[in-house]
Amino acid sequence: MSHPMTALMALIAFALLALAMARHQQDLFGRELAARPTRALRVGGWGALVASLTIAIHTQGWSLGLVAWCGHISLGAGLVTLALIAWERRKAR
Repeated sequence: MSHPMTALMALIAFALLALAMARHQQDLFGRELAARPTRALRVGGWGALVASLTIAIHTQGWSLGLVAWCGHISLGAGLVTLALIAWERRKAR
């Protein structure tokens, strides 16, 4: 149960952090968002990262939890990156 929740929170975190970047906002929305929603996305992303770390450590302890968390955040970042690449390729057609 802890692995799916940690992975989901990491994926949400990196999706929110990507959406907080001006370049990705331009790519996805055709414009940059205002400062307030951008800040909210950034805070939400960091909050989700902290939540994923908390879940991993709470369910698996410090040693294994940190190792598992590093794997989950790598997976989340990679999936978000692949999704952004796929979006750009689809849009280019």
